[in-house]
Amino acid sequence: MSTLKTFILLAGLTALFMAIGYVIGGQGGMIIALGIALVTNLFAYWNGDKMVLSMQGARQVDRATAPEFHDLVAELANRAQLPMPKVYMIDNPLPNAFATGRNPQNAAVAATTGLLNNLSRDEIAGVMAHELAHIKHRDTLLMTVTATLAGAISMLANFGFFFGGDRREGGSPFTGLLMMIVAPLAAMLVQMAISRTREYAADREGAIIAQSPRSLASALQKIEALAHHNPHIAAQATNPALAHLFIINPLSGTRMDSLFSTHPATENRVAALLSLESESTLNPAAASVRRSGPWG
Repeated sequence: MSTLKTFILLAGLTALFMAIGYVIGGQGGMIIALGIALVTNLFAYWNGDKMVLSMQGARQVDRATAPEFHDLVAELANRAQLPMPKVYMIDNPLPNAFATGRNPQNAAVAATTGLLNNLSRDEIAGVMAHELAHIKHRDTLLMTVTATLAGAISMLANFGFFFGGDRREGGSPFTGLLMMIVAPLAAMLVQMAISRTREYAADREGAIIAQSPRSLASALQKIEALAHHNPHIAAQATNPALAHLFIINPLSGTRMDSLFSTHPATENRVAALLSLESESTLNPAAASVRRSGPWG
């Protein structure tokens, strides 16, 4: 059901993009809009991960420079039956993490220094398992595509607004103006809906990988609490265009699953995770990734 919903939302986003092109330039405009979408998504496919990591100031680490963190990711990746992703750290006091990459063979995970310094090892394992779940589900490519399409829709809408609205013969200028105002908002809502759908799925898969729903639930609560206590740091350190990639949106103060939220409400995610403890696929007491180390 989650996959079907995502497909429907993506189809709607693509249709909206082509509709704006039609409003601006008729059938020719629709074809041009589709061409722009293809070009921007091809660029995002090959270079999106590098752009995201660069914009966050991430630095790659290995077993020599960050042995505990690197080994934890390797352990979880092996458990998830995934290739070892590249591992990055971000100098940011707020705890958070994200994954990027076009496929599991070209993936990367990144965590902030705040995450490594403020959470226990089990909690960090839950967070990184969540990010590996995004890689396993290929959400990293999906979210890059949706972000690119949403950005292209806004670009086209602005172009239409400044250069004349509805160009078709007999077209209503009011209809064109309405499209230019409503389309970016609709694109943003679709992007956020896709993000919320994938977060629930990654929470579930991450709990299975880490074998500890409670650790991930605890991590989500800590990350949100620290972000809310330092909103000025979040605003300064996070690019709004990339906020939806993180496990908790560092710019969001909402407590509800609203239309304008990129992530589900943390309390809802926590409740869903804790409900997993009774499932036979999980045995947190026996399989938790507790080890001695600096996060213990």
